[in-house]
Amino acid sequence: MADIHDIDGGNDGVQGPDQGPLVPYVPPITHTWRVSFARFVGKCRAGVAHIFSPPSRTSVSHTRKQARKQKWALRTVWLMGLPAYFGVSAVLGVLMWAGQDMPDTSPLWAPKSTPLIVVLDRYDREIFRTGGVEAKPVVLADLPKALPHALIAIEDKRFYSHPGFDVIGLARAVQANFKAGHVVQGGSTLTQQLAKNVFLTRRQTLKRKVQEMMLAVWLEYRYSKTEILEIYLSHVYFGGGTIGIESGSQRFFNKPARELSVGESALLAGILQAPDRLNPVKNTPASAVRTAQVLRKMRARDYLTDAQMHAAITDPIEIEPMQIKTLASAAYFTDWVLARVDKETGAPRHDIVVHTSLDMHAQLAAQAAVARGVDTKRNAQQAALIAFDGTGGVRAMVGGASYQHSPYNRAVRAKRQPGSAFKPFVYLAAMQAGYTPWDVREDKPIDIDGWQPGNFSNKYKGWLSLETALALSINTVAVSVAEELGRETIVRTADTMGLHGFKPYASLALGAQETTLYDLTSAYVPFANWGYGVEPYGLEAVYGADGQVLYERPATPKHRLLDTQILERMNVMMRTVVSAGTGKAAQLEGRDVAGKTGTTNDYRDAWFVGYTPDYVAGVWVGNDDNSKMSRVTGGAIPARIWKDFMTQALKDVPASRLPSATRPTTIALTIALKDQNLENLLANIEKTLP
Repeated sequence: MADIHDIDGGNDGVQGPDQGPLVPYVPPITHTWRVSFARFVGKCRAGVAHIFSPPSRTSVSHTRKQARKQKWALRTVWLMGLPAYFGVSAVLGVLMWAGQDMPDTSPLWAPKSTPLIVVLDRYDREIFRTGGVEAKPVVLADLPKALPHALIAIEDKRFYSHPGFDVIGLARAVQANFKAGHVVQGGSTLTQQLAKNVFLTRRQTLKRKVQEMMLAVWLEYRYSKTEILEIYLSHVYFGGGTIGIESGSQRFFNKPARELSVGESALLAGILQAPDRLNPVKNTPASAVRTAQVLRKMRARDYLTDAQMHAAITDPIEIEPMQIKTLASAAYFTDWVLARVDKETGAPRHDIVVHTSLDMHAQLAAQAAVARGVDTKRNAQQAALIAFDGTGGVRAMVGGASYQHSPYNRAVRAKRQPGSAFKPFVYLAAMQAGYTPWDVREDKPIDIDGWQPGNFSNKYKGWLSLETALALSINTVAVSVAEELGRETIVRTADTMGLHGFKPYASLALGAQETTLYDLTSAYVPFANWGYGVEPYGLEAVYGADGQVLYERPATPKHRLLDTQILERMNVMMRTVVSAGTGKAAQLEGRDVAGKTGTTNDYRDAWFVGYTPDYVAGVWVGNDDNSKMSRVTGGAIPARIWKDFMTQALKDVPASRLPSATRPTTIALTIALKDQNLENLLANIEKTLP
């Protein structure tokens, strides 16, 4: 029988004749935790003994190396720890500094009502009021899902994961702004925006930003994400005094927020970045681009399918604004001035009173003149008018033929070519260079690098004074003078007068570059106010319900742009435009009137900008689609609208005189020497004499 312990050739057991029964062999315990611990203790003892024993000669160098390593280790710890200490101390210090005067958080729980906004004219007559209505609380479950989805997609895609501020978004915004050299991207989360809108001022300071982040963290701790969205949508601002998603939905779509479509939700979410610039009523193209951007962001976040996104982009969004303004509300002006209020004071949180430069008497005269002047039979569908006083204050503003049909403000937003209404700035540059209104130039065909400008009549009159050339709006002479002076000189002159962004193109003198009626008309103001530059304005002051001053227009020092001689000569020339030239339809009996007409190619735009010592007013007539009118020139419908307005606006204002130079008696002889056809020339000059 084989030995059962003799397996695999091993000998795991031993049995002798004098031994007891077979016992298995057990090796000594050498790898238990006790042995390991004993070895560790032994090494520690040896190490301690080594430290306290005198070093041998062979270990001195090793000890020095160890000492150096320990020294550098201590230095490293010190150098790393010191900045960390100061950094933590600085952060704590900033938090304590910002937290000393944290704002009151009670507005979050106060009864909700939209602020009452009252707008007054320059004589404290009420022209508009809005707000003062109790706002309904927002319940997220009652709203279409597309609304919060659109908001999160475009404003705060990490809303559900951040603690109130988004480090990634903030870093990306800093990088983008640094690269662009100016602010192109914000880094605030929805929670930060809520903190800013409800609790903080608009001042851009470090302290306000720190408080914003602290409040955002507090809001995230205090409320759920759903509650934060509900509070945000209750306080969100759509411009023009419209606060809250319900008010916004009623303002732009005339329906409750629960009925908003995907496209409408995206449009409202898109407005929030810039409520005035992206207003779908005032700036439809920009609003459409922004809405499409929101929809694409929603698709990227899987809130929409491709089909839903394309359907929302392609389906037209019908804007049906709630009609809350009447003729007496100066609707175009109040829209514009409330946007200025937003810019200066931020979204109103409390009742405010807005004081403006508007004269309601002049405003009603302007609205009536535009309504009477639009001529649909000649395909002149739209018109705009703006009037300034000598300080640059807006006295009247009409942005279109009908606010109810189109709230788009053409007086301040529509950029169109001014045509010959730009020519006064060419001749102003000439007067400043030493020319006189009685210098002569020949009206003849000219060629500038292949460009051959012609006259409106397609005829040439020969030698003319500059005064006559402006009065008859001769293109060739204006272009010739611009070439003599240099186009850059004309650009600088226009810029000084307030017309910015013009380029030195060959057609510069003929007004082939675009501007707004607001800018063009305000640039004429120095001709009427003895040569002083102005900063046009409409907002005078904003007061809280308790009388607190929220904004006052800063006093601007007088700066004279035109000396007396230059001013008098320009007035001579532009008076002749009205007395004997293309602007005769604007004559006012018993009053000094000066101005200039403008008509662009194919009768697409017609202008008249004119002035008395009291008002400077500009009128534009045309079509939104840039279609041709039926032979409408600046001396026709625009001049008649201007006269109609001025007749009523100045009804009770005593007449006064514009500063004007005396025409030399030798002018006829000077021109006669330049041409053999003396009889025709003298007749032409006679037309320009008062």
